[in-house]
Amino acid sequence: MPVRPCRADRGSVTAETAVLLPVLLVVLAAAVWVLACLSAQLRCVDAARAGARDAARGESSEVVRATAQRLAPPGAVVVAEPGEDTVEVRVTAQVRPFGAVLRVLPAVTVSGRATAAVEPGLT
Repeated sequence: MPVRPCRADRGSVTAETAVLLPVLLVVLAAAVWVLACLSAQLRCVDAARAGARDAARGESSEVVRATAQRLAPPGAVVVAEPGEDTVEVRVTAQVRPFGAVLRVLPAVTVSGRATAAVEPGLT
């Protein structure tokens, strides 16, 4: 004899799905937010490395900033500090992964820093 589902169980899958979908959307949004922040962090690190490389080769501070700005996230601040035999470049940016969609979430500050030895003969 086949087993029939109890009438009390009818619609339970629909109710469980209705509860689960918003939770899945929140988890997906959080994952996208984290990935966007990590991507901006990596862009800051890459921009700082490229700027430090240019500075170590003896490029002007304008060229160093332009190189770093080109690779950094929009609105990033680039600071190059020459030392005695090294140069340090820091890139800092404010990130809003969802832009104007979720203005209630605070902006995340990401940064990257790179130090390079100045090539001999350039100091």
